[in-house]
Amino acid sequence: MTADRSYPTRLGRSDPDTIWLLGHELARDLMGKVGFSELAFWLVAERRPTPSEVRVLDTVLVALADHGFTPTAIAARLTYLSAPDSLQGALAAGLLGGGSRFLGVTEDTAAFLHAALEGVQPLPADDAGWDALALTVVQEAKAAGRHVPGLGHPVHKVTDPRTPVLLQVAEEEGLRGAYLRLYEAVGRVHPQVLGRTLPLNGAGVCGAALADLGLPIELLRGFALLARAAGLLGQLAEERRRPVAMDIYLDVDGRATDANDLGDPNDVDPSTDPTD
Repeated sequence: MTADRSYPTRLGRSDPDTIWLLGHELARDLMGKVGFSELAFWLVAERRPTPSEVRVLDTVLVALADHGFTPTAIAARLTYLSAPDSLQGALAAGLLGGGSRFLGVTEDTAAFLHAALEGVQPLPADDAGWDALALTVVQEAKAAGRHVPGLGHPVHKVTDPRTPVLLQVAEEEGLRGAYLRLYEAVGRVHPQVLGRTLPLNGAGVCGAALADLGLPIELLRGFALLARAAGLLGQLAEERRRPVAMDIYLDVDGRATDANDLGDPNDVDPSTDPTD
């Protein structure tokens, strides 16, 4: 290594006596004075969030922390059953399952809305204008055979209880921006195009809300994973207190059947795809 080589960073660095983070002395300026979600925002955006932004972010993180026995939770519990000496492996197993059907919907919805908003100037001034834009977007998605992310939920068939709460919080904090407004409009107009009414799901509204905070679209899945890490830790804590992973394993193993008895594996209705 050459003596004059440097690796610039605006994040963390340390010397024998001090730790610096975001240009501040960690122990003196941040510890006990900055909340974890505030710090997470600050690390990504390289700017300190306002109290209103922190409240919206906290609402998102709470909304995405846990949703019961989802594949991410089951994966974590089963991995812990197999390797109880590797808590990090169990957490990682659950986080690795955060993809396009579970948790990743947060980023996918924001990306879908971002593409729809790109180049739209001026932005619509009222609900009628947002509805017109949303109608065009949903029609184009259907014509191209693309799924509209953020619509539908396997459990919440009418209303995802998280959605109105997050919309209300964003409105109260003056952060109901273009992404949330377009997302709401998609919820109003999609039945005209799809022929059925689907709820705006919690993961989708979280993606729209995070995008309205100005966070990078391509990193939004990371915030969903940040939230779910807390939920998975809770799942593993409960697994230690009241284990169910062995029962899940034995139940699945006991129900294994000859694949020749099954129908066509490709005969699946895509509209039943789950989301978290």
